Amino acid sequence: MKKFKGFMGIMLLMIMAMAFAGCQKVDNGAAKEGKEASTTAEAGQKAKFETLKDGEEYHIGIVTGTVSQAEDEFRAAEKAIELYGAADKGGIIKHDTYPDRFEAEQETTISKIVAMADDPLMKAVIVNQSVPGTVAAFNQIREKRPDILLVNLVAQEDTVMVENASDLVMDADNVSRGYRIIAAAKEMGATKFAHITFPRHMSIELLALRRAIMEEACKDLGLEFISLNAPDPTTDIGVPGAQQYIAENIQPWIDKYGKDTAFFCTNDAHTEPLLRGVAAGGAIFVEQDLPSPIMGYPKAFSVDIQNMAGDWKAINAAVEKAVIEKGGDKRMGTWAYSLGYSLTLGAVDHVMEVLKGEGELLNQEQIVASIQKYTEGAKWMAENYIDRASGETKENHFLLAQDTYVYGRGYLGMDKIKVPEKYLKLNVDLDAIKEAQENAEGKAE
Repeated sequence: MKKFKGFMGIMLLMIMAMAFAGCQKVDNGAAKEGKEASTTAEAGQKAKFETLKDGEEYHIGIVTGTVSQAEDEFRAAEKAIELYGAADKGGIIKHDTYPDRFEAEQETTISKIVAMADDPLMKAVIVNQSVPGTVAAFNQIREKRPDILLVNLVAQEDTVMVENASDLVMDADNVSRGYRIIAAAKEMGATKFAHITFPRHMSIELLALRRAIMEEACKDLGLEFISLNAPDPTTDIGVPGAQQYIAENIQPWIDKYGKDTAFFCTNDAHTEPLLRGVAAGGAIFVEQDLPSPIMGYPKAFSVDIQNMAGDWKAINAAVEKAVIEKGGDKRMGTWAYSLGYSLTLGAVDHVMEVLKGEGELLNQEQIVASIQKYTEGAKWMAENYIDRASGETKENHFLLAQDTYVYGRGYLGMDKIKVPEKYLKLNVDLDAIKEAQENAEGKAE
């Protein structure tokens, strides 16, 4: 029996060695100690990907929200098709969208993402924003197509699950921004800061963490923190109902809390009516949840940017003129370049370099360089995410930020603001934050 076991062991080692030697592959650098990972997630972390041969055809899938929920990401996918061609017409890019009511139609979201792997030429799938269902979809793809690179942008699910299911994760630096947005609000003259969201968003770790940091920063910097509730547009009320609620309530909020209140919302759909109301009421708006000159501003102030697609300097100048005319001079801001747009296109270019064997998936400098191709003159800050509980640096998870641009004033210099150490290590009780949001002022229905 011992001889048999020994023989079987030797045979197993020989088979493993032959399998390893037979594949010439590039390590994606995403291997981690998956202490809580499932078998599927561990396979995803340790996966290796074949580099493309010269002239080899390949496709990259991009899944985004629709124009009504995620215009920046949608437009970026259109730009990627313009640059690299549509997959069904001999090009590289295959684009699809998930439903507006993705929370209620999660199975549809999952099926659309997983369907990307049915294409035998598919080599990478990029999802932005990565709404609930993305992790499940990535795990399913990993099971049947471990050769596909999985890129998760702006995740809305459990952070550990996201990191385990994805090869590369990128998001706004909601840790540092939690402090810097409050610092910017104070610099712009705010004495109060109103945070508008709903319980579902406060179930997302990074958004809840940012809220907790904002509240703590308000205490340290001398601003009053105000928690406000608004309807979730993915519920039966939909986008129109959620926007109507903001439109009806922003002026009463300004009347109650004063013009020196800076308003902030976590949802894209809420942004347009909020911007319009802030300008009309003379209040303050630092930047969007996912900052961009085209996030809410053009529709809020009737700015025609159809002939400016991709020209961010022209777009920002046109928006700035309209904002000042509507009363937002030195009181309203954004990022000069879109986060959603820049991350999407930057991810496409970075993945192309990796697939060609000309880049490393988890190289921070290369990631930033790919994004900066589309953001001339803007300085990006990038950091690896640090797990709040273990203190472990997550090698496949990057947080990015850009300086705040205030209309009528220019860049604030927030990239020069040092975030105190305590905020970088602040923990958050998700259940407590969610409960606090449920009890916040305003109606959630």
